[in-house]
Amino acid sequence: MIVTIDGPSGAGKSSAARLLAERLGFDFLDTGAMFRAVTLAVLRAKVNLTDQDALAQLLDSIRLDLPAGKVLLDGEDVTGLIRTPEITAASGPIAGSPLVRRRLAEWQRRIAAGRSVVCEGRDQGTVVFPEAQCKFFLSADPLERARRRHRELCESGATLTLEEVLQSQEARDRRDAARAIAPMVPAAAAILLDSTALSLDQVVARMEEEVRRRLNSPLTTCAAPDSEPRTQ
Repeated sequence: MIVTIDGPSGAGKSSAARLLAERLGFDFLDTGAMFRAVTLAVLRAKVNLTDQDALAQLLDSIRLDLPAGKVLLDGEDVTGLIRTPEITAASGPIAGSPLVRRRLAEWQRRIAAGRSVVCEGRDQGTVVFPEAQCKFFLSADPLERARRRHRELCESGATLTLEEVLQSQEARDRRDAARAIAPMVPAAAAILLDSTALSLDQVVARMEEEVRRRLNSPLTTCAAPDSEPRTQ
């Protein structure tokens, strides 16, 4: 079974996906870490994003591994390096590259093939796994999302203000929603969850209940293309 969790930054997707996978005994696919690792590789190689040949060669040459809780780029543990504000700022153009998105989608499908997986991102239920058996779209109030991200950055030693984090988040939201390829929108039949007033445990409990309901149903099928998102 494939479970997708899409939504904007700061909504709690990664934490929810990781904990949900743990409770279900599924694998967790951290797609955001994959984009960040590619961003790091591009910056190190000084590849011009307009040079599609050079970008394709770089993607052909790197190796990404995602052992539990870690991100390895060509064997190097870059788990901490990819979470810096610099990588976050540079990841937008990388994530907007059609070539990068196509290649990472291929990698993600290959990783998930034959496995029970919980994955999170912005286009997992719409583009990467449109036939996923269970889809969620997790959101939260913009200010609350910025506060969460600000706390994370402060804990990691960053000195950005809450206002700076909020402005960066707003710009990223606009970019993600307006992107020509794989824009951030709820997937067909996605369950909409607002985490503003919910704890992580409450969010995951609602998701787990829905996934287990579908696992236990002999009639569970993929979402119909014309289905509408619903709020839970």
